[in-house]
Amino acid sequence: MKIKAFLLLAIGILIGFQSYGQYYDELTGGERNPNVITTAVPFISIAPDSRGGAMGDCGVSSEADVFSMNYNPAKYTYLKEDMSVGLGYSPWLQHLVPDMHLAYLAFAKKLNSESALGATLRYFSCGDITFRDAAGNSLGDYKPNEWAVDATYSRMLTDYLSGAVAGRFIYSNLTQGQGEGSSVGWSVAADVAVYYKRPVEWFRDMDAEFAWGVCVNNIGSKVSYRSTSVDKDFIPTTLRFGPSMKLDLDEYNSLSFMVDVTKLLVPTPPLYAKNPNGSYMVDENGNLVVEEGMSDDVSVMVGIIHSFYDAPGYSYDGYGNKVGLGKFYEELCEYNIGLGAEYWYNNVFAVRAGYFNETALKGNRKYITLGAALKYNVFGLDVSYLVPVNGSYGSNPLEDTWRFNLTYDF
Repeated sequence: MKIKAFLLLAIGILIGFQSYGQYYDELTGGERNPNVITTAVPFISIAPDSRGGAMGDCGVSSEADVFSMNYNPAKYTYLKEDMSVGLGYSPWLQHLVPDMHLAYLAFAKKLNSESALGATLRYFSCGDITFRDAAGNSLGDYKPNEWAVDATYSRMLTDYLSGAVAGRFIYSNLTQGQGEGSSVGWSVAADVAVYYKRPVEWFRDMDAEFAWGVCVNNIGSKVSYRSTSVDKDFIPTTLRFGPSMKLDLDEYNSLSFMVDVTKLLVPTPPLYAKNPNGSYMVDENGNLVVEEGMSDDVSVMVGIIHSFYDAPGYSYDGYGNKVGLGKFYEELCEYNIGLGAEYWYNNVFAVRAGYFNETALKGNRKYITLGAALKYNVFGLDVSYLVPVNGSYGSNPLEDTWRFNLTYDF
């Protein structure tokens, strides 16, 4: 049965990268094969809310809201509302699959002035898929899905610094029990985060607040989709950090700027040695021989540590020749940058914009984001829109897609 092929297709669709074909490296010159880091359950890396999605996927140091779990759960202690509920909906690959989507339900509650609780439920539906055997015969129609549920406790550590720890359970049912030895993939993970925010007097006749945040998401066990396999895939453990600045222009107008830097704390695929005929070399145990970089068959904690210095620094060109990129250069390419801006008028209406950049070597996601918000009394509506800028139509699953959030504050 084509279960293995289906898994590769599903993971490829979910991760949302464009084709991993060759690209032209402007720094070193010439055609290069990209060295993209892939993981299991990539749906937990998708920005689930329209606010962050409208600001270049930024949120580690922005003002707190009910959707802060995805970016930095330590922000919950700074919530302005006593309790808040939010619902988000994002169509996925709408030009290809009409019923694939991500739904997100969030809840936050202030316990007192120094502590807060938060919880979310994330559900990803792959839509209706027909499973087939090796001969092409239908095995039935199924609805593969994935979901994750989490909770956090956030507390003030000093007058301006808060911290949080979150726990998460991840469930991925892509095979629906089809195929010998196939099973549900699951994992248990944790987040650790800190958030700093304080007023500053850096501008004449203008109140301002400076903030920064650091969060490590999804520190957890590997995932396997086969009950008989010892080979497991890393989940997307991610480091996120960055600053923000909010300027109160006057009594009614405020403007915020923010920067988010993200990096997968997952081993970089090494460069495997090739025989003169172009095939890959294997050792006496049948394993591929690592020529440059480090083996990615390591534990979760070792993988987190190795992720900072294990880039091979080499690639192959269109003719199969080994070419050097530089280890430091490749490590720098693994850091993605998001830029965001948010303008509020009288805390009633907001417009947002942002930009997200990922190098061609690591996936080539580049897009501009736009959005707006309207808040009336205890109700809030957020919308966002994504425009890819890498010149390739269909390169992002969210392009030409409107995303919506609804919030209710108690």
